[in-house]
Order: sequence, then structure tokens, then C-alpha cells
Amino acid sequence: MVRRRYGLLTPTQFEVLRLRLEGLSQEEVAERLGTTRQNISIIERRAKRNLRLAEETLRAYRELVAASSVEVPPETHLVDIPRMVIDAADEAGVKLRANFTRIYDEIRFKAGKCVRGVKTIKPLKILIFKDGDIEVIPEA
Repeated sequence: MVRRRYGLLTPTQFEVLRLRLEGLSQEEVAERLGTTRQNISIIERRAKRNLRLAEETLRAYRELVAASSVEVPPETHLVDIPRMVIDAADEAGVKLRANFTRIYDEIRFKAGKCVRGVKTIKPLKILIFKDGDIEVIPEA
């Protein structure tokens, strides 16, 4: 029998997270899995740590494979950002699959906490990939 894989999560961690996302308390999960609430707490904490590590790894990889990136500092007017991205893509020889509206909307949607009104209030990064796609990353 082939055992199902869950990336960086053990089968038990996956099951604990699944049950917790269904709304069960740690105590209820413990009863269902035949263990203690303290053990479920440890398993859940380790699972969440593994998820954070996986997200950090994927982010680092995406930055590594990006053809170019644009660092957007605070106080940048939102209408200036698409031109910054288009210029960086041109410089990298990448034909963007994004227009002004998509870039603007991605910033509003994915980095909304970095924007107030029509200006950025926190730094953000926009990755430009070889296939012309973009990804907006709010900087911590």
C-alpha cells in the first residue's frame, strides 16, 4: 500500500490540521485520535511551523527564478508602479502578460495593507517572471 504524502507535513500533522479546520477543539481532536490535548497542541504547532518554512522556501525560490524584480518604497504613488514594472520587464527582455490595470489591481488585492489611499505606506516587491507573469509580495 502506498502511503499518501503531505509535503513537509506528517500524516498525523495533516490530520490534526484537517480536523482543527473543520472546527474541532484540540480536546475533541485528541479524543478522536486517542491522545492528549497537550500532544495535539505540540503536533499542531509543529505543523504550522512546517507550513511557514514551506512558504518561506517557496518565496525564496520564486525570487531566485524571477527574471527581474521591482522594489517599491513607501510613499510611491500607485499610478507610478505599473510604469516601474513595465520598465523593469523591458530591461530584462520580458514581454509582460500584465497591463496597467492588472498590476494596479494586484497591488490593491495582494498588498492592500501596504497601501493607503493612492500611495504605498509600506515597501512591497513585484517579481517579474520569464513567462511575463508577475507576483506582488508585501514586504514584512
